[in-house]
Amino acid sequence: MTLFLRLAWRNVWRQRRRTLLIAVGMGVTMSMLVLYDGVVAGFEQAIYGNAIQLLGGNIQVHAPGYNEKLGRKPLLPINNPDTVVQAAEAQPEVIAASKRIVTGGLVTNREGAFAVSVIGVETDKETKISPVADNISKGRYLNADDGDLIVIGQGLATAMNIEVGDRITMVGNSKNEQTRQRTMTIVGIYDVGVPSVEKTTIYMSLMEAQQLFGLDGQVTEIVISLKQIGQETGVVNAINASAPGYEVESWETSIPDLKQTLEMKTGVMSVFGIFMLGIAAIGILNLLMMAVFERTREIGIIGALGLKPGQITIIFLLEGILIGVMGAVIGAILGTAINGALGYYGLDYSAFADLTEYTALISGRIYSQIVPMKVLQHAVTVAIIAALAALYPAIEASRREPAEALHYV
Repeated sequence: MTLFLRLAWRNVWRQRRRTLLIAVGMGVTMSMLVLYDGVVAGFEQAIYGNAIQLLGGNIQVHAPGYNEKLGRKPLLPINNPDTVVQAAEAQPEVIAASKRIVTGGLVTNREGAFAVSVIGVETDKETKISPVADNISKGRYLNADDGDLIVIGQGLATAMNIEVGDRITMVGNSKNEQTRQRTMTIVGIYDVGVPSVEKTTIYMSLMEAQQLFGLDGQVTEIVISLKQIGQETGVVNAINASAPGYEVESWETSIPDLKQTLEMKTGVMSVFGIFMLGIAAIGILNLLMMAVFERTREIGIIGALGLKPGQITIIFLLEGILIGVMGAVIGAILGTAINGALGYYGLDYSAFADLTEYTALISGRIYSQIVPMKVLQHAVTVAIIAALAALYPAIEASRREPAEALHYV
């Protein structure tokens, strides 16, 4: 086998221009596949990552029994919430663990009554993770010591015909199911481009929510934000191990509609990726078949010198594999370099941000992400395609009689 490998390596470089042309062609094709995966991953993080933060975070922690009453958004306090926060923030994947109070309520003015989700937040942590804090279009975001001040969405502001500084009445139930009513002043209006969220979600400081709903020093939810989606399982397991006794779930459980949308998108993109790979395979097969058939006379010469058909096939198969490996290396280096550049500088997507509700969550630039397993997968695929492409014509050529092959022009 060593002899065959040496012969194959020498043959590869006998026609340097042709070898480099095939290897570079394969490499460029593979680099496009790597770039495609990186940009798709960047879109995924930019759109779905922001959507997850907007709709409740990568991971949510509640008191035992919370999910049984989930439809009512119960004010069920969490015991020792700081223990959970410390366990979560000890994980390197975690950006922040923010304590919240989440409940339902009504806001009213002369325009009517509107059902909303009322969220009391730790403002210093929320500014690090929440798209709301980065998308205040009028007024300002909340401060930790704000009293009867709220931030509402542009959709609700439009429906209620109100602006920053106006006052509206908010009604909700306390921990003991007692009705609480308070007049609140609008300090800020956020615009994230998702009307369904803007019209139904309002924010106030955690301290104000604790006083309003009779939860002095208590919280009902801990939202954990991660650096990337896909890291949830490890963090959930770590929290369960360090702070057992809580209901810990990821966004895949708490936001099933978004999970279904992401799976549908992944399926469509996978089909498109297979289509691209099929086109690449046809191109690689064509290049290598031409290279092998051009050497039919050479095959006749080495056959006349005593090499058996099986041995000729092995030599040409090894040549295809070697060229495939070179193409895979070129593709991995080129694709990683392009992805790295786009990951640093980003891809301006601001002109298309208004296409859908989800794309509105893009801040303006998409940052490509390198997916090492995808790079390895494409490298192996390119090498296999190269080997298969070389196998068929090599077998066909090796079956010819040496005398016939010698007369091939």
